[in-house]
Amino acid sequence: MARKDKSTKEPGRLKQMWQVFQMTRRYDDRALLYIVGAIVLPILAGVAMAVFLSDGNVFTMVLWIVAGVLLGVLLGLIILGRRAERAAYSQIEGQPGAVGAVLRSSLKRSWRGSEMPIAVNGKTQDAVYRATGRGGVVLISEGPKTRTQRMVDEERRKINRVLPNVPVTVISVGPDADSVALHKVPRTLSKIKPTLTKAEVIAISNRLASLENAMPIPKGVDPMKVRAQRAR
Repeated sequence: MARKDKSTKEPGRLKQMWQVFQMTRRYDDRALLYIVGAIVLPILAGVAMAVFLSDGNVFTMVLWIVAGVLLGVLLGLIILGRRAERAAYSQIEGQPGAVGAVLRSSLKRSWRGSEMPIAVNGKTQDAVYRATGRGGVVLISEGPKTRTQRMVDEERRKINRVLPNVPVTVISVGPDADSVALHKVPRTLSKIKPTLTKAEVIAISNRLASLENAMPIPKGVDPMKVRAQRAR
């Protein structure tokens, strides 16, 4: 059995974390400050606890310091993960399909979304995506509002026709001043007040699947390659 070439061997966990850190620092100037602060502050707190609460007991002092170090490392990793995700999204923000990437990888379990848009403008590559959760149905436009408003209104009419009592929220991701930043889309969805049960969410998702039959883009087709349909 042939051995794997060392050059093709996957990097270890520590090397992967270092690569993520380097990428994050390259696109996020404040990342290093936040990560260092998240690590150092708990360690300093642990040392303070060891000095003032251990009553001279060496074992207790060590426990406080170790606890501070572990908490600092944990918080540092959490901050690194969040800043890395934000840095990754900053690289694709403004590109066609960016919202789909967020819906594929960052939605909480209470929300359902697809990386494939439900409407696409073949000329401008603007798109509208849909997510369903306990807060109802959310339409997420990708592109300037002046170009996506018509598609959003059309999709809202479709939803209201088959689900007249379900709340519909619209989120815009684009260059407009009041648009939502790409990395804030999951957080914006989580802030929508729940009005539906889990069973209702499943039923609504299945009902909306019938609308996809009217979508001129087959599942799996790259929106970047879609051309506008010619009038017959």
